[in-house]
Amino acid sequence: MKISVVGTGYVGLVSGTCFAETGVNVTCVDIDQEKIDNLSKGLIPIYEPGLEPMVKNNVDKNRLFFTTSLKDSLKNTDVVFIAVGTPPDEDGSADLKYVLDVAREIGEHMEDYLVVVTKSTVPIGTAEKVRKTLKEVLDKRNVNFSFDVASNPEFLKEGDAIDDFLKPDRIVIGTDSQKAEDILSRLYRPFVLNGHPVISMDIPSAELTKYAANAMLATKISFMNDIANLCDIVGADVNNVRRGIGSDSRIGNKFIYAGTGYGGSCFPKDVKALIKTADENHHSLQILKAVESVNENQKTVLVRKLRQEFDNDLKGKKVALWGLSFKPQTDDMREAPVLSIIEELTKEGAIVSGYDPVAMDESKRRIGNAIKYVKDQYEALIDADALLIVTEWPEFRTPNYNLMKKLLKQNIILDGRNIFELQEMKDQGFTYYSIGRRTVKQ
Repeated sequence: MKISVVGTGYVGLVSGTCFAETGVNVTCVDIDQEKIDNLSKGLIPIYEPGLEPMVKNNVDKNRLFFTTSLKDSLKNTDVVFIAVGTPPDEDGSADLKYVLDVAREIGEHMEDYLVVVTKSTVPIGTAEKVRKTLKEVLDKRNVNFSFDVASNPEFLKEGDAIDDFLKPDRIVIGTDSQKAEDILSRLYRPFVLNGHPVISMDIPSAELTKYAANAMLATKISFMNDIANLCDIVGADVNNVRRGIGSDSRIGNKFIYAGTGYGGSCFPKDVKALIKTADENHHSLQILKAVESVNENQKTVLVRKLRQEFDNDLKGKKVALWGLSFKPQTDDMREAPVLSIIEELTKEGAIVSGYDPVAMDESKRRIGNAIKYVKDQYEALIDADALLIVTEWPEFRTPNYNLMKKLLKQNIILDGRNIFELQEMKDQGFTYYSIGRRTVKQ
C-alpha cells in the first residue's frame, strides 16, 4: 500500500513514520524545502523520544520519502492524509485554510480513486467542506474521478507519541463508504494486534470524538486544580484526595494531578474550538467555559504564592525557573504555563533565569532574552531568592539539596508539580510551597 501524508508537523511526521515502520510506502509532503531536505537526511524539526532513529531507519530502507510536490506524491497513492495545522482563529474557532488548500491541490492533481483523510484536529463539518472542495475542483477539470472522504483523528501524547501510535488504545475511523472503511482498516491492521479496537462510525461523530476526548482530559485537570485551590484554603492535602478518588475505577488515576494548568498544542486550542462550535450551534458548553477559566487562573498560581511570600513586592527579586516546556519529554511551549509566569514576573520587576533540558532554544525563539538562560539547573539558583518548579522533568526529582541551599540566597521553593514530599522539605530546611498542600516554613 502507498500513502501520502501532507504536513510534516508533529502529527504528520509521527503518523507517516509509524506507518512506514509497518512496511507501508509513505511520502510526506511539506511546502518548506529546507525542512524537507533535512528530513530526507534524517534530521527532524521536533523533539520526540524515539522518532529521529525511526525516521532515519525508514528513510534508509526506502519506505519513507519527503517531498515538496504533492502532485508527485499522489501517483499510485491509495490514501492521502491531511495533517496540516489548524491554528485557532481570533474568535477561537479552528482555521481551516490550510486543510482546504490541501484539498484543493489534491483535486487539481489526483488521477485515480483516492481516500482523502482528515488527520488534523478539525471541527464537525470539515470533511464535508473537504468533499465539496474536491468536487468543485474536479468539476472545473471536467473529470469524474471517484473519491471518498474520511475522518481519522489522532490521539497522540507528546513525549509518548511513538508508543501511542504503534500500540493505540483505539483507532477511530469515520466514513460513509464501506470501500474507504475497508482500505483504512487494512492499513491499520498491524496496529491492533494488541486487541484494541478499530471503532468505525459516521464522520461527524469521529470529528467530535477527538474534541470530546481532549475536552474531557482538560476537564479532569481543571477540576483537580480547582480542588487543589480549595485544599489550600481548608487545609486538606490534594495528594490524599487524589489517591482517594483515583482508586475509584469510575474515575481512574490519570490526569488528576494538581499543577499549574494545562498547555501544549492540543488542549487549549481544542477546548476553545469546541466551545466555539457549540456557540455557533446555539448551545453553551458551560462546563468547558469554566474549565478554560480555571486553567487560565491556574497558570499564575505560583506567582500568587510568590507574592504572598514577599509581601506583594517582587521588584528586584531573583527568581529561578526549572522547566520551560509545557510538559516533560517535549520542547513544546505552546500555551505553556511558564509563559504566563514569566510575563507576570517580569512585569513586576523580577529578574528571571531559567533552565530546561530541551526547550531552551524554543524559549529563545518565543520570548527572546526576556529571561536569562543558564547551562544547568543549578546555575539558575545562584543568588536566587526563590526557585519555581514548572515542569516535572525527571532530573529535577532528586536534586542535590546541599548544593541548592549553598547557591540559593533564600531557601524558598515553589513547586508547581508537587514533586517533593513535605516532610523531606521540612527536614532539609526549605520554605516550600506546593499546589493544594500545606506550606512548609523554615
